[in-house]
Amino acid sequence: MSEIRHSQGAKVAFTARMSPLDFDRLRRLAKEGGWIVAGQVAAVAGSLAAVRVLTEFLTPAQYGELALGLTIAGLVNQVVMGGVGNGIGRFYAIAAEKCDVGGYLNASRRLVGYATLVVLAMAGMLLLGLAWTDRTQWLGLAAAALIFALLAGYNSCLSSVQNAARQRQIVALHSALDSWLKIALAVGVMLWLGTSSTAVVIGYALSAFIVTASQLVFLRRLASRHLHRAPGATPPAQWAGEMWRYGWPFSTFGVFTWAQQASDRWALQAFSSTADVGAYAALFQLGYTPISIATGLMVTFLGPVLFQRAGDASDPVRNRRVHRLTWRLTWTGIASTGLAFAIALAVHKWLFALLVAAPYRFTSLWLPWMILAGGLFAAGQVLALKLMADMRPAATVPVKIATAVLGIGLNAWGAAYYGLPGVVAAAVVFSAIYLGWMMWLCRDVRGSAAT
Repeated sequence: MSEIRHSQGAKVAFTARMSPLDFDRLRRLAKEGGWIVAGQVAAVAGSLAAVRVLTEFLTPAQYGELALGLTIAGLVNQVVMGGVGNGIGRFYAIAAEKCDVGGYLNASRRLVGYATLVVLAMAGMLLLGLAWTDRTQWLGLAAAALIFALLAGYNSCLSSVQNAARQRQIVALHSALDSWLKIALAVGVMLWLGTSSTAVVIGYALSAFIVTASQLVFLRRLASRHLHRAPGATPPAQWAGEMWRYGWPFSTFGVFTWAQQASDRWALQAFSSTADVGAYAALFQLGYTPISIATGLMVTFLGPVLFQRAGDASDPVRNRRVHRLTWRLTWTGIASTGLAFAIALAVHKWLFALLVAAPYRFTSLWLPWMILAGGLFAAGQVLALKLMADMRPAATVPVKIATAVLGIGLNAWGAAYYGLPGVVAAAVVFSAIYLGWMMWLCRDVRGSAAT
């Protein structure tokens, strides 16, 4: 009885120490977390449903063409929109502290405009190159993928603003809408134009257009609350320069990370077959992509929280808090990955029977290993968020570039000698090395003697 009374007394004492501000903060975080979880569940469910539906419509070879075509969209988003989007997401909290969100939004529009010009130039060169080399069979798919990439990039930048403003319900709504609208429109276009990888990408582009239009409506509401700028506010051109100086490392290593992420599919295309590319893409979407989505949404939730706690990263006390929180999340992610790996070992056949069409099910044996690769890489991405909060994104450039080059080599070697299983093994090795390097980079608190 005395232990019970002591426990109850401790709870009362803890509650008494919490101020109304603490309760408000907890309530707000719980609400935001609820929206993030809802968006995460809807996005992951949509990703899994897309695999089930599209593998019923497309042969493995057609699914492989789709996977190869989408690497073009990945190039645009990693190299061009990656730096812009990260700069936009990081500087909202700083602009809000300076009461200059209006100038920040003007600078964001300027950066997105420059990025659009770069994408259009890339599109022209790619399409001319395909025509010049007599690869006209790829022109339709490439054009559709480029349009989709540009619209998806706009959507990503708009989500960065809303997420940085902690408009969680808006981010969750559009994430879920995009996941499910893609499926409906892809199927609709295939029924209209015929079954092909190009038809699927056209459906994706239509989905991105609708979601982006909706995002713009909500952004206008946000902008209307920040029409007045503080006296002596930072000029938009200066905001744009600071955002780009922060974001350029993401575009720099984006070239290498894109090459690494696309090299698994292109290595299988070179050393095996397009059908194997399709089978691997389905495996990747079931094992790696759901973890990537979950991690992305967790970063969506944690990024603004960490950035607000860190501020401009000049306060050692605030930096220590960010350091401790990030490491707790990293170890939680690693433990969760181990649990998911063990479960997948037991149920991989059942999962593939449920989630993919019959011609793709022979790859189920490698599902646990793909989950392991995705989980280890996700843990490394959480640590990368700490470096962003520390205002040290440039510190990630060497690790991103070096591990990407290593990953390209591993994918080529694995595909050449072992085919699809070799590429899966390469993914596990790459992710483990990336996580280890990020753990070493984040071992100390910013501002300590060791850093």
